[in-house]
Amino acid sequence: MADIFERLLSNQGPIGQHRERAHGYFAFPKLEGEIGTRMFFRGKEKIVWSLNNYLGLANHPEVRAADAKAAADYGLASPMGARMMSGNTNYHEQLEKELSDYMGKEDTCLLNYGYQGVMSTIDAICTRRDVIVYDAECHASIIDGLRLHQGHRYVFKHNDIEDCEKQLKRATEMIKTSGGGILVVTEGVFGMAGDQGKLKEIAALKEKFDFRLLVDDAHGFGTLGKTGAGTGEEQGIQDKIDLLFNTFAKSGASIGAFISGDKAIIDYLRYNLRSQIFAKSVPLPLVIGHLKRVELMRKHPEMKAKLWENALKLQNGLKEKGFDIGKTDSVVTPVYMKGGVEEATAMVMDLRENYNIFCSIVVYPVIPKGHIIYRLIPTAVHTDEDIELTLKAFEETKEKLDAGSYKAEAIPDMAEA
Repeated sequence: MADIFERLLSNQGPIGQHRERAHGYFAFPKLEGEIGTRMFFRGKEKIVWSLNNYLGLANHPEVRAADAKAAADYGLASPMGARMMSGNTNYHEQLEKELSDYMGKEDTCLLNYGYQGVMSTIDAICTRRDVIVYDAECHASIIDGLRLHQGHRYVFKHNDIEDCEKQLKRATEMIKTSGGGILVVTEGVFGMAGDQGKLKEIAALKEKFDFRLLVDDAHGFGTLGKTGAGTGEEQGIQDKIDLLFNTFAKSGASIGAFISGDKAIIDYLRYNLRSQIFAKSVPLPLVIGHLKRVELMRKHPEMKAKLWENALKLQNGLKEKGFDIGKTDSVVTPVYMKGGVEEATAMVMDLRENYNIFCSIVVYPVIPKGHIIYRLIPTAVHTDEDIELTLKAFEETKEKLDAGSYKAEAIPDMAEA
């Protein structure tokens, strides 16, 4: 008989196996100081490209004032209890009404967390008789929601409409015997590669197939569309999205999420989302802070304009210097390079220690061996100097990578450094 804990300690997972050397530097690093483009890491100021503070709202004076006043007025405990039982307020309902108007939907349900919210949504609307068709690169929260699904699910190749149609044909055949329905799940913006989901093309398939469409637009909300309503607005098919999921953790620079759609379906979700029914309501300081964030997003389009100005400066600068940034058509900026984990590790250290650039890196097992992805997140508050220094640092470290300079470097135990 095996002991569960012994098994865990003998195999700590693809990322956990590097814990002893990585903790505190590559994993679980501590960025200190006020949230912004310049923060301190291990006592030294760095230019930071790893925060989803897209519009710069984290330290916007009106946001800080609204957050502080709400905390002073109500404390972090109010309201107590789950929203269904004792945690509802006029502010919660006001926020839902304003978000519905912003998204162009009949109703909205506020969620205390995005990850568990989208998982719970999938669980609430699909039975074992239903079939889910989803994009291969959907976020981990969606994949975990699919794990809760006891029925069939078919995955289509990333943004491959021909394959999506193929899987819809399979799903249509399946429900002839199961008696269920079909849910298609995709994303507005894929957070790793930065490419928009092909929402317009998927929505057009409704002319051939009977299905409902759920879109996770966490990275599109606030960054895309004429008003910032997201990828559906950007592509002109907001009305074709049946359920639209968004989070405050990106452009909103906060925490929590919401899901919008037809009133009858949102009402159903209010009474059936287990992650909300059995969890504490969103605290009032967050709700009131969200109201201020939504107000600023709607009244100040220049924030989104500045975000895109900075994003394009960064992306065009990288391309001019010969970098591969893939197919991104959002502000998310991946930089693709070739190299092993050891080279990537040495390169990250060089960027942080000698160029004072802090950005996130993705290597195997998240992506195939021999590849490196740097994921840069531009914001509305980055400066031209931030961009210029970063481009210079990437150009010089890329030359070192291509010359093999990082292969010979030993990787110290940064957890103790």
